[in-house]
Amino acid sequence: MQAEPRPKKLLDQVRDAVRLKHYSYRTEQTYVQWIRRYILFHHKRHPQEMGVPEIEAFLTHLAVQEQVAASTQNQALSALLFLYRHVLQLPLDERIDAIRAKPSRKLPTVLTPAEVRAVLQQMSGVHQLIVQLLYGSG
Repeated sequence: MQAEPRPKKLLDQVRDAVRLKHYSYRTEQTYVQWIRRYILFHHKRHPQEMGVPEIEAFLTHLAVQEQVAASTQNQALSALLFLYRHVLQLPLDERIDAIRAKPSRKLPTVLTPAEVRAVLQQMSGVHQLIVQLLYGSG
């Protein structure tokens, strides 16, 4: 008498679903990592037992305690939405209303054309040529 095969573990199911949708390997790794963190955050409860309130608590924790960037929080949300929609096939009817991470306010530092000329005038030879090529190519 042969024993029934054990059902696949949740994270293996996630991997299969990601591959079925032809997402990149890096996306697969990232989604699995976020789902693992979500489960551990809720003391290893199965996501099937949880829903919108637990997702909101996790995302709020990321924004407030861990102070992640808005894009990082969005990435975590995408992974959890993928889990519930495509792996567990549980629709999330409610709107997810977590405290959102603040978007980055850092602006890139850009030199004015006069400042670039001043820097280039201080250089010579091969180094000047390299900098001129790099600056000119954008």
